Amino acid sequence: MSGVAQLEVGPDEGGMRLDRWFKEHYPQLAFGRLQKLLRSGQVRIDGKRVKANERLVPGQIIRVPPLSDEARKPAYKSSKQAEELAAMTLFDDGTVMVLNKPAGLAVQGGPGQVRHVDALLNSLEGKESQRGRLVHRLDKETSGILVIARTRLAANKLTAAFKARETRKIYWALVRGVPKPREGRISNWLSKEAGEDGEKMRSYRQRKAGAIHAVTNFTVVEQAAQRLSWLVMQPVTGRTHQLRAHAAVIGHPIIGDAKYFDVENWELPGGIQNRMHLHARSISIPHPDGGQVEVSAPLPAHMQQSWNLLGFDVSLGDAAEEMLP
Repeated sequence: MSGVAQLEVGPDEGGMRLDRWFKEHYPQLAFGRLQKLLRSGQVRIDGKRVKANERLVPGQIIRVPPLSDEARKPAYKSSKQAEELAAMTLFDDGTVMVLNKPAGLAVQGGPGQVRHVDALLNSLEGKESQRGRLVHRLDKETSGILVIARTRLAANKLTAAFKARETRKIYWALVRGVPKPREGRISNWLSKEAGEDGEKMRSYRQRKAGAIHAVTNFTVVEQAAQRLSWLVMQPVTGRTHQLRAHAAVIGHPIIGDAKYFDVENWELPGGIQNRMHLHARSISIPHPDGGQVEVSAPLPAHMQQSWNLLGFDVSLGDAAEEMLP
């Protein structure tokens, strides 16, 4: 058993509910147990009794009674996790971290998902650092840029930037055929519906109850005859499966997309792997402390192989991005 702790509310914890604070600092402490500690006055803020929904103010002192070691925040110091996270880190200044997520790695856990980015973030925890926080998502099979907040305050500001569309995200995709015209804007309504292969976004030209408006800008960079083309895509909105659904809507589904590629009697050119060819190439987002964070991620191995086989010049992609709004 440990003694009574007097813990100060940090600058980035202002506005956080007390029960949420305990969830982060003592994740093994059951909510029912916390309620009993609050009712009996064993947990106090600045010496006063409080309730679980009390909003915290930086500088306040939280009295934490003796708790079993099992209730304390676990230490995650797996060198394997840390090494894996470091290998995919493109930028990290202690406030914002940007990863190059590999294709096939889930962002969060779920049925059958033991290995995922959210679990790898446990390796960031320690006396001098906080656990990273996810502020947006990528599909499991999509590779590329993933932004992580290193503090709670940064998480709030970065999340707000995504919601306010203050970010500029660019994706690269290899698709079937060549869109005509070669550049344009896809604007429609998407609704999540059940299907044989699980939930899928269905497209509607006009507004429909339950559907969400989605907008994507795109331009063709290069093409391989009329069979394949390289698109630079810019999602104006951020909907589930938006780019995958939009590519399919215009008749040019993304290569390797098992859910949205539905073309009969079509075979992949030799040497190109049947894996998702969608990559979050770059992002520009306001830094929580001012200025901009601008980061680009190199192509994953299977897409680089396809680019090499097709003779695509990677440098042309960056120039094509400037053509988008």
